[in-house]
Amino acid sequence: MKDEQNTNKPEWLESLDAVIAAPEHHKVLLENERVRVLDTRITPGASTPVHTHRWSSVLYILGMSNFVRFDADGNVVFDSRTAQGLPPAGTILWSPPLPAHFVKNVGDGEIRVISVELKD
Repeated sequence: MKDEQNTNKPEWLESLDAVIAAPEHHKVLLENERVRVLDTRITPGASTPVHTHRWSSVLYILGMSNFVRFDADGNVVFDSRTAQGLPPAGTILWSPPLPAHFVKNVGDGEIRVISVELKD
């Protein structure tokens, strides 16, 4: 018998999609049935509302600053200040889907990332 309930799988509520839940930080540059391209901007001191990224994506870093990523309950998931440095502009990274979270820019610069989300 197949188990229909997977408690490890995040819930992808439409209302928490980054473009819907945090539109002041996520602008759609292109979208079709296969990809969605987002321009993400977080100014120094700003925090995003809780949101999700349901698809894996390729990230192109245009600008980076120290940040803290929290889960939906406010627990710290990642603090860039404890990492081995920030990726410089021009860096390309891979990101898996991200369940409900929010981000606070705790640095002096703007976080600016172009995300190519793969819907397949």
